[in-house]
Amino acid sequence: MAPRSIPMISLFAGDERKAKRERLGDPLQVLDRHIDFAALARAVDAKLVIGGGKRGGRPPYRTELMIRLLVLQQLYNLSDEALEYQLLDRSSFQRFAGLEHSGRVPDAKTLWVWRERLKKQDLIGDISEAVGRQLSASGFIARGGQIIDASIVTVPVQRNPKADNEAIKQDDVPQDWSDAKRAQKDVDARWTRKHGKSYFGYKLHANTDRRWGFIRCMEVTTASANDTTVFEQILDGSNTCRDVYADRGYAKAAREQALRAAGYRDRIQRKGEAGRPLSAVQQRRNRRIARQRAYGEHPFARLAQMGGKCLRTIGLARARTVIGLKVIAHNLMHLARLQQRRIVPA
Repeated sequence: MAPRSIPMISLFAGDERKAKRERLGDPLQVLDRHIDFAALARAVDAKLVIGGGKRGGRPPYRTELMIRLLVLQQLYNLSDEALEYQLLDRSSFQRFAGLEHSGRVPDAKTLWVWRERLKKQDLIGDISEAVGRQLSASGFIARGGQIIDASIVTVPVQRNPKADNEAIKQDDVPQDWSDAKRAQKDVDARWTRKHGKSYFGYKLHANTDRRWGFIRCMEVTTASANDTTVFEQILDGSNTCRDVYADRGYAKAAREQALRAAGYRDRIQRKGEAGRPLSAVQQRRNRRIARQRAYGEHPFARLAQMGGKCLRTIGLARARTVIGLKVIAHNLMHLARLQQRRIVPA
């Protein structure tokens, strides 16, 4: 066996690594350069309530810092404990959070508490609106039509006796469950089947603008909910183009009529029925729509890279919070990259 090579020792190793990092580029520096996190913090502070107004105790961390950390957590799909460790160990995370010269770093419990605050005080929508204002201020208004689709987000499967599962399906909690056991059981998630496979969890319903690829509207339901249940709820009236794209699962005569009555152009794929297959014209129309709908898959692919296809949380309310943060992180990173490439909206 050949002897292992000995690493070359350099007195300038730190400078050499820094120069190489700068050549490769730090995506967090791009995010920091182009996103106004202070504006996001102001949107939260306008409604945020911390504590009961009692004096004393350690002062809370700045809202901007905590928003940066929660966005960072979603971008890299880190648990609270993993993010705490990375903040102590990773210089790029410290620079992004502004903690390079601080000996005090938010711990895992603090991260959990802040996420719970966003959930209980329903502040994810306020952050999303603040992100939308930055998109508009940068010129990236919703254009080109809107693409509506849904994606399953799984959670760990719950192993319960049959009687307990029957009670859960009736939105009831088994009587013999203690409070501690109840806190560890997800009674909101549901089973569904897709392409012959079973999934347990929730479903993200998203409206993506065709031109820029930002998720403009979203809703989270249980996985068993039909894709079409929130279709009208996530329509984006601000899109400058009236085309609405969706797959054949959303096809419904009443919906198509309602869209036309509201001034939208129906771009929902048609589906055949027993004894009434699609005509050649309808098949060509479906293919044209599919080429446009493909752009709606790009955000889902980016969310999957960020771990957005699986959650560690328990319950629908927390699922909405984490998925909402994931969508916010996606939109912010996408905006920063477009601006870094100097793409100017026309």
